[in-house]
Amino acid sequence: MPQYDKTDVERRMKGAVDSFKSDLSGLRTGRANVTLLDPVVVEVYGSHMPLSQVATVSAPEPRMLSVQVWDRSNVTPVEKAIRSAGLGLNPITDGQTLRLPIPDLTEERRKELAKLAGQYAEKAKIAIRNVRRDANDGLKTDENKKVISEDDRKRLETEVQKMTDEMIKAVDDAAAHKEKEILSQ
Repeated sequence: MPQYDKTDVERRMKGAVDSFKSDLSGLRTGRANVTLLDPVVVEVYGSHMPLSQVATVSAPEPRMLSVQVWDRSNVTPVEKAIRSAGLGLNPITDGQTLRLPIPDLTEERRKELAKLAGQYAEKAKIAIRNVRRDANDGLKTDENKKVISEDDRKRLETEVQKMTDEMIKAVDDAAAHKEKEILSQ
C-alpha cells in the first residue's frame, strides 16, 4: 500500500487555502462587529461583570452597534463602561438602548488589520509546507519499501513542489488582495 496519495495531498493543501480565505473573510474593514464589545466590563450590583451579562449586543446596520440593557438602572454604568473602554465609541442613549456608530477606520487600525492578514497568510503557508513535507516523507517510505523507484520518487517530489508553489501563490494573491482592500478604503 503506497504512502503517497496525490488526491489526499491536493485536498489537504486546498483545505489550508480555503481555511485561510475563511479567516480573511472574518477581517471586517470598518464594519460593526458584536465581538468589538467583548472586552467591556461594567460595574453593576457592586461587582464587575462582562457587558454580555447585563445587555444584548447586536449589529442592526453595517456601521452601527446596538446595546439593549436589560435593567433600566444599569444604562448609565453600561454607557460609562463603553466610553472608558478605549474603543473610540461614543454611545447615544435611547431609553434602555444604546446606539454606537462605528467610526471610519484610522490609518493605524488599517495597518494592524493588514498585518493580521499577513500573519494569517504565513500560517496558511506553513500548513501547506507541512503537507508537502508529509507527502515527501511518504514518497521516501514508498521508495524504501520498493513500491516506487528512485526516478518515480524524484518525479513525484517535483510534482508535489509544483502543487505547493501553486497553493502558496494562491495564498499570496488572496492576502495581497485583502491588504489592498483594507488599506484603500
